Amino acid sequence: MTPRPFTVDPSVMDRIRPMAALDAASVAELHHAAMGRSTWAMLGVGFLKALYASLIDDDRFLGFVYEEDRRVRGFIAGSQDTDAMMGATFRRAWPVLAWAAMPNLLSPRLIARLVQTHRYGSLSGGEGTAESLFCSFEPDLRGKRVSGHINKVLFDDLLARGHSAVKVTTETDNEGANRQLQSWGFELSGTFRFYGKEMVVYRLDLEASDRVEPISRHPAV
Repeated sequence: MTPRPFTVDPSVMDRIRPMAALDAASVAELHHAAMGRSTWAMLGVGFLKALYASLIDDDRFLGFVYEEDRRVRGFIAGSQDTDAMMGATFRRAWPVLAWAAMPNLLSPRLIARLVQTHRYGSLSGGEGTAESLFCSFEPDLRGKRVSGHINKVLFDDLLARGHSAVKVTTETDNEGANRQLQSWGFELSGTFRFYGKEMVVYRLDLEASDRVEPISRHPAV
């Protein structure tokens, strides 16, 4: 599918800014609302808040929020190297993260999922590849092109940092996500099974995409 040209709406773009530590609570709520059945979300909103607050300290993390009237209504979280970023974050902040997750760590099913987590990079392929990890918006923002803009911000930034491609994984049966990724120009790269679900891997050639420009809007460059 050839993506249509992306027309930037300045009124939307002006509401997107880099994620900061003070956004962790709002981002955690948005993540949990959209992905409450995912492994990280099953550890609770408190864990997600601690996780995002810790990730922000890692140079490999790239996060942006969409804000209206000083309220965070959406976000995207990406990484320049997911395995290295997560490994370093958990080694550095494990006491805080473990304490935040403690109330939800008694589920055998959840423990079994967590044991599999370290295999994500090898199963999904492309260890060290830049990746778009999580994205969530309040439901009434659908159809207002907010997700398209915040995706562009992340992809622009990755290209500006020298990454030639970005990876995204999603469930095979997630029709909305698959449709959106294909509309952006992502190409199917492979499939794998994770947490008992069939997953699909998509890749976008950032250098070849007409929608992406090497522009950094994040202060860490």
